[in-house]
Amino acid sequence: MGARGGGYDWSMKLKTSITLEEGVVAAVERAARDGESRSQVIERLLRQSLAEQERAAIDRRDRAILDACADELNEEAADVLGY
Repeated sequence: MGARGGGYDWSMKLKTSITLEEGVVAAVERAARDGESRSQVIERLLRQSLAEQERAAIDRRDRAILDACADELNEEAADVLGY
């Protein structure tokens, strides 16, 4: 997985083999869209999960920045509202 622009580089496909429980395979098949292979479903679901994890990491970073500046930001907001 090569990073590009803060995300993942999806341009190269590699054949791999994984072992999944029957229940997981059944869930993958239920999640399939019309004409979508198991591989396509798994790839789509992994992409979605990785994107959600990346968004969550960005949100955590942003929240930490806001928390570190909270007192200053609250003072500025109170000052603006005072006008």
